[in-house]
Amino acid sequence: MAIDEPEPNSDSDPISEWLADTLSDVPSFLDEPYNYTDDLDFYGDSWWVPNQEIVNHNNTCNSFNNSSLINIATSTIPSEPIILDHPQPLDLSKKRKLTDSDHNPKASRKNQNRQINEAEDGRVVRRSTGPKRVPTKSTGSNGNNKEGRWAEHLLNPCAAAITVGNMNRVQHLLYVLHELASFTGDANHRLAAHGLHALTHHLSSSSGSSSASSSSIGVTNFASANHKFFRDSLINFNDISPWFRIPNNIANSSVLQIIGEQDRLKNLHILDIGVSHGVQWPTLLEELTRRSGGPPPLVRVTVITPTTENGELRGTPYVIGPPGYDFSSQLLAFAKAININLQINRLDNFPLMNLNSQVINSSTDETLVICAQFRLHNLNHTNLDERSELLRILKSLDPKGLVLSENNTECSCNSCGDFMTTFSRRVEYVWRFLDSTSVAYKGRESEERRMMEGEAAKALTNMGEMNERKEKWCERMRSVGFVKEVFGEDVIDGARALLRKYDSNWEMRVEEKNGCVDLWWKGQPISFCSLWKIDPQYK
Repeated sequence: MAIDEPEPNSDSDPISEWLADTLSDVPSFLDEPYNYTDDLDFYGDSWWVPNQEIVNHNNTCNSFNNSSLINIATSTIPSEPIILDHPQPLDLSKKRKLTDSDHNPKASRKNQNRQINEAEDGRVVRRSTGPKRVPTKSTGSNGNNKEGRWAEHLLNPCAAAITVGNMNRVQHLLYVLHELASFTGDANHRLAAHGLHALTHHLSSSSGSSSASSSSIGVTNFASANHKFFRDSLINFNDISPWFRIPNNIANSSVLQIIGEQDRLKNLHILDIGVSHGVQWPTLLEELTRRSGGPPPLVRVTVITPTTENGELRGTPYVIGPPGYDFSSQLLAFAKAININLQINRLDNFPLMNLNSQVINSSTDETLVICAQFRLHNLNHTNLDERSELLRILKSLDPKGLVLSENNTECSCNSCGDFMTTFSRRVEYVWRFLDSTSVAYKGRESEERRMMEGEAAKALTNMGEMNERKEKWCERMRSVGFVKEVFGEDVIDGARALLRKYDSNWEMRVEEKNGCVDLWWKGQPISFCSLWKIDPQYK
């Protein structure tokens, strides 16, 4: 049954009711303090000693000022007010929290759904005569229930309005987003905040004006963190979330599988084209010490940090660490402690298209394994076919194996759809990260969590990224002369055992047809891992 819009003189005030109500099926934040050292089992004391709570001494996480975003957005919108009775945007810091006596679960769901429907349909939201109140923060979310994911019901219509140039509706939806957005709420509030920033960034960029920086609105990310906080946060994130740890585990196990097929006296050379920032390798080094016959005589790791020419890659998630960050000294010390002969070479700001055997100093007395993880889609190529050319370059290095891990998402490049289509796919990706991260951190607030989420949210503003599903990646790999290698039972069993320590909404699927291992969250694909060798039959 349709819910009628109240009369102008009605005592019912839609926007204040909306802001006063909370999602009725979402639990509230846990009040007890979070102990970061709980269940920390990632590398042990030899790699990192969690002797205190992670603190970002840069203090880069400042309070969120929504008004600055609205000002940026409305600077590109006609000056005449479209919604005449809109109140001025409020400072979110002045909004009071909802008390238990204010909460009416049945009315909450009804009023919120009505107001979101009104915002989607472009109907007027009336001035509130009372104080504005925001929904309470909560630990959970409605997963993949689209009706419960109200942030997408506001962000995607706003992107659609931008695409068709309906600035009246854009202004209306930006106002509603401003009222609900918060970097410290549940996954919906956070998605609304990051999406609002992305939309205003897009509007200001389109108009030629300068957009607000992430730091100016209280968003921290990898590049803005100090070195110790960055390293410790990555270690802890991998311990509480499998987002990267499962792909890293599969990659490490694949390396062990490959060198198990080679001469034991050969050195091991790993070409690291990934986003682990060194966090991946301590577990591999430990595993090498447990091999029958001991570790290889020499383990070489060549790390390729991406070029930031023209600043293009600075907006890509997970790739760019803090300026000057280098994990080499810690990793070398760890290797020495466990009697591994380790050598680390860095190719900083190096274009992947310039790779060759001479650059990485490869030789015939070593087993070369390439680990390309969550980087190849970040290359900002103007032509997707250049990916195939890069794969040919990697093949020319003559690796004994290549581990490819990528996001398993629909193509979201500018050439594959309009702004609305591209943006909605990115919103879907960021939602899955925020939703799973809320569970990983048990809903507790921290600078570490805000940094990880701020980094992931770069996907909303970096429209140069070009994601492709695994089927397209597999097609590209075969077209340049690679053949799929099946993961060994030890690889699969080890990853499954590790995944059991995480939330039950995570699952791992082994695709018999293409041999990929997929990581899923709440029935939705996140990423895939695959192992490749050079096809001897390829001509």
